[in-house]
Amino acid sequence: MQRIPSPLRLVIGAVAVILVLLALNAWVERPVMDPDATSFYGMDRYKETIIVFCGINIILAVALNIVNGFTGQFSLGHIGFFAVGAYVSAALSTYGHARLFPSLPVDGRPIGVAQSALPLIALCLVGGLCAAAVGYVVGLPSLRLRGDYLAILTLGFAQIIQIVILNTPAVYGSTTFNSITRGDTTIFIPHLTDFFWVYLAAAIALWVSYGLRFSTHGLAFLAVREDEIAAEAMGINTTRYKVIGFVLSAFFTGVAGALFAQYQTSLSSGQFSFMRGIDVVVMVVLGGLGSISGVALAAVLLTILPEALRALPSGEQYRLVIYPLLLVILMLTRPQGIFGREELSRVWLRGQGEAMRGWFHRRPAPPPALAAGPDVMRTARDREDTEVETGRE
Repeated sequence: MQRIPSPLRLVIGAVAVILVLLALNAWVERPVMDPDATSFYGMDRYKETIIVFCGINIILAVALNIVNGFTGQFSLGHIGFFAVGAYVSAALSTYGHARLFPSLPVDGRPIGVAQSALPLIALCLVGGLCAAAVGYVVGLPSLRLRGDYLAILTLGFAQIIQIVILNTPAVYGSTTFNSITRGDTTIFIPHLTDFFWVYLAAAIALWVSYGLRFSTHGLAFLAVREDEIAAEAMGINTTRYKVIGFVLSAFFTGVAGALFAQYQTSLSSGQFSFMRGIDVVVMVVLGGLGSISGVALAAVLLTILPEALRALPSGEQYRLVIYPLLLVILMLTRPQGIFGREELSRVWLRGQGEAMRGWFHRRPAPPPALAAGPDVMRTARDREDTEVETGRE
């Protein structure tokens, strides 16, 4: 049987993903598009919000994993790139509405996938490229550092971004940015993001991350992670690869910020706090540093878990205690993360199944210990020496 060429397989896979996402989007977004449909086959606005935030967090976690997991660096400042992408896209969609996006509604109401396609793609690209440019400026000098020094520097960068936003009157950084006024018209941030665009961006981020991980450049990233000095000795430009990883990670983080801004339609500096950045770091560590499928799964779990705890008796009161307690227990029992450095595959599932069976099956008894004493020959050399002595006699 003739094998389908790789480009054709890629096209078929992309078309299949788009069709599946469009079908799911019709179900997930129905309560949003139809104000009268408060619930549609079990879906409502609250569940739709959680599902969309799961997708945004998948992009954030996969992007940070490129730096913290692939290259072995430790960045705490990616929430700054998230803010750059969000505020740039929000400012462009409002201040540039008349010239760039005149077809978008000014009242910020949700619109369909087809109508939002070109504006949202443009806003995501601009937000991602601005975040990547900032990442290049920050990463080029800072990635010569390692470990704690790099973490402190990136943390300082995130704080600088937040202070700049707070002191920028054009985006109402000290209050809330949701609209601007031009004459007698108030232009709100458009609601362009929906389930389809979020998960299409997440699928692209996962595809790029997988392609990078299992390429020659990915091997160079892993060499830098394992031993930077040895990688330099083998001719790998470690600073160059670290900057490439940092810029690529910043780009996808900026895209996530643009999607967040066009979904939330109201931005404040508190949404990009230090603790929000720590949440993303926890997702990467919990999923397994370097494991793409692991960080994606952890992003979904840590997005749903705090909301699921609300359903428990007194859950609203104690969920902020139960949530970190569960994280502590999981890290004590699985310190390498959910997947470690492995990926979700049939081999991994088979290994986990065998490990589970080992818990319930009795282990075989160890073989009996060899007899000890002066008359026992322990090694082949003892046997040879004995044969030599016997021949002499």
